[in-house]
Amino acid sequence: MHRESFIRQVVAEDIGRGDLFSFFGKSKDARAYILAKSDGVFAGREYVEVFEKLYPLSIEWLTEDGKQFFKGEKLLFISADSKTLLALERSILNIILHASSIATLTSRYVQTLKGSGVKLLDTRKTRPMLRIFEKYAVRCGGGINHRMGLDDALMLKDTHLATIDDLPSYIAQARKSIPFTTAIEIESQTVESAKIAMKVGADIVMCDNMGVEEMRRVVEFKNTNYPHVLLEASGNITLDNILEVAKSGVDAISTGSIIHQANWLDLSMKIES
Repeated sequence: MHRESFIRQVVAEDIGRGDLFSFFGKSKDARAYILAKSDGVFAGREYVEVFEKLYPLSIEWLTEDGKQFFKGEKLLFISADSKTLLALERSILNIILHASSIATLTSRYVQTLKGSGVKLLDTRKTRPMLRIFEKYAVRCGGGINHRMGLDDALMLKDTHLATIDDLPSYIAQARKSIPFTTAIEIESQTVESAKIAMKVGADIVMCDNMGVEEMRRVVEFKNTNYPHVLLEASGNITLDNILEVAKSGVDAISTGSIIHQANWLDLSMKIES
């Protein structure tokens, strides 16, 4: 969804038929700031900047996407007439809170992997209609996007494989039709199925819910026989076990938890007196 359309829908959802506060009293010039009440990694600037194009306000930025912030820090100032400012307050805060919370958790995973050479990937486990926004937040936290959608790569998960009678023939047919630059990824839950995936021509093999020792065996087979194949680990990845998974020798680790397990930070907007 285009950012301007997205912002308009966010604001429309909150204002409804009209902000009742704005119907009464006089408006006056106002200046507010967003205050960090917890530590985190900032995200949301690329979206909040759109408010300046759509509404009569101006923003003074004190931070940027991907930058760490600390409790007590002022992140930005917003100047507008008071009624406009208060009507947009929650929409602006929600965007920054949502994005920064994902970026903060993603950053923790990235820092845990630091030095391992293994990439952290997100998944398609995103909230409906928020995929682009949430995956943007992952990038702000230092993560890398996996597929944006089903048209990005041909990925065969266990549910797909259950419907394919002849996998080699299916892969051969797909190779003739998909674009030259499009990768084929096959999910494997055992060492033997991972070997089969490589033999039939997968570009990427996902080691799904495998134990670390099993992944090491897959890595060894791949290095000896199919060094061009990329290996991705996925399934039950946590901050506690991700480094151990990385040590198995895989190229990347994907997890949906950096999005759906992100707890909201504590930020608030304050009007300058």
